Amino acid sequence: MGAATEEDRHVLVRVEGHCGHLVLNRPGALNALSHPMVLRIEETLAAWEEDPAVRTVVISGAGERGLCAGGDIRSIHADARAGGTASAEFWRDEYRLNARIARYPKPYVALMDGIVMGGGVGISAHGTVRIVTERSRVAMPETGIGFVPDVGGTYLLALAPGELGTHLALTGAPVGAADALLCGLADHFVPADRQDRLLADLARAPVHDALAPHVAEAPPGRLAARREWIDHCYAADTVEEILSRLLASGEPEAKEAADTLAAKSPTALKVTLAALRRARGLGPLERVLEQEYRVSCAALSSPDLVEGIRAQVIDKDRDPHWSPATLAEVSRADVARYFAPLDADRELRLAPVDSPQEVPW
Repeated sequence: MGAATEEDRHVLVRVEGHCGHLVLNRPGALNALSHPMVLRIEETLAAWEEDPAVRTVVISGAGERGLCAGGDIRSIHADARAGGTASAEFWRDEYRLNARIARYPKPYVALMDGIVMGGGVGISAHGTVRIVTERSRVAMPETGIGFVPDVGGTYLLALAPGELGTHLALTGAPVGAADALLCGLADHFVPADRQDRLLADLARAPVHDALAPHVAEAPPGRLAARREWIDHCYAADTVEEILSRLLASGEPEAKEAADTLAAKSPTALKVTLAALRRARGLGPLERVLEQEYRVSCAALSSPDLVEGIRAQVIDKDRDPHWSPATLAEVSRADVARYFAPLDADRELRLAPVDSPQEVPW
């Protein structure tokens, strides 16, 4: 056996009983995904798909802070500044992995404990069984760095009840267990201190039998009580009108949401709203991922992505200077550019899907 590679150390792979277990192992970086990590997960899932000894797959994160905080945005920042192609290549493989997870023929169980953001949502919320705990904080915070929800995030959020998904996509607000369940981002609540016992049961029993003793009622959430103003305000056709409705609603939480939007990238807000509205009519996840790939590649050449990561992650001054600086300056043509077809050899083309995969669990 040769020495362990970096990707070997960053994604731990083991089989216990009938359960294959993937552990993201970069706790110091909140288990952020690198390209080698994505490829290792993909390779392992492909092998386990053909292995009759593996009946269930589980993914979790090392440490107690979270499953995964997203992609390695410092690397994306460096690539965008250099005008490189590494980020586009990473997204191509990452989105293919998201599609594989969604269609995986064996039960795929995601332990969404702690922070689950961006790319972390992509490797969990498309799974067969999505489990949250009292520590879960699930979010797609991309508009805060001049980016747009990806990894199938616009697909998931477009399916959320009413306009909850629009609210979460534009504000980037994190949600706890009950609200993740309400929005369709998770399936079950299991207290954090039961996770080890759940893993032991998954190694020896079918998923349904293993899960049943551990599922509990989630602590109360916040979004259900806000549905009336959220659905009214975010049903507007433009970001400008959404802001106007939020400010006019008279609800303190709506005013807070408006203040949050005012700090986001104007371009990212408008592109995100367009992406969500388009996602509702695109059909299966694969078609939405193809759209997201176009949007992400366009964002790579946008000044807001570099500036947003600089302000939030590199310099941490929390003072991004967006370009354009206001919603009024972002034209329809500016938004349309993000959805323009790529050169034929650059397009992400995922296999067509005739019907959803039925996974016995």
